[in-house]
Amino acid sequence: MRPAEAARPRRTSGPRGSLAARRTPRYGGGVSTLQAKAIGTKRLELLPLRTEHAEEMAEVLRDPALHTFTGGAPGTPEALRSRYQRLTAGSPDPAVSWLNWVIRLRDGACLTGTVQATVGHRGPGPAAEIAWVVGTPWQGRGIATEAARALVDWLGLQRVHAVVAHVHPRHRASAAVAAAAGLSPTDSWHEGEIRWHRSLHRDDAAGPGGSSRPAPRNSAATAVESRRDGAAGDRRTE
Repeated sequence: MRPAEAARPRRTSGPRGSLAARRTPRYGGGVSTLQAKAIGTKRLELLPLRTEHAEEMAEVLRDPALHTFTGGAPGTPEALRSRYQRLTAGSPDPAVSWLNWVIRLRDGACLTGTVQATVGHRGPGPAAEIAWVVGTPWQGRGIATEAARALVDWLGLQRVHAVVAHVHPRHRASAAVAAAAGLSPTDSWHEGEIRWHRSLHRDDAAGPGGSSRPAPRNSAATAVESRRDGAAGDRRTE
């Protein structure tokens, strides 16, 4: 059984969604609320998450193997619909933005996974924690890598200063995605996962070291993102 292509965001507070509800760290300075916008690549369309995506995404994320490194279990269409309603309602913390997209493959005109980002304020400017997941039938095709790169590029255009992700040390596919998106592993760990970091702007003084604080995560992710609630919810693989 091949490792699931999913990167998991850390759990935070907010609606109970795919991540267990946890307290979200508050960062000073305030951050203007961001809204997910459609992002296009050569093969993919990243579309802002909608409640209507729940039924198709339940099929995409039905393989229990997707939870090998992230925990949880596949969600039913009803469970995902409820989770997506909470996600699309946004973070209750005005200083935190939950951003969620479904990944649509242009050629197949079908959904294949999700990417997510939780944006809050850290150090000199906004920081994002990202996550991704790709359904088993579409793994091994570079979809997670292409989507993660597009997400990081978009975040840079929104003046986000740094991007972080947390990857299980045995999840080589997810580590490869993080590296392809320009992130580097640090010596910082959280709940058994390695913190990866990328500075998007030179004035981000935090740098790639493990001492900087991680960006807050969304409180509700998608099915494979279960156990985590918020924008950033699936990550690792490919």
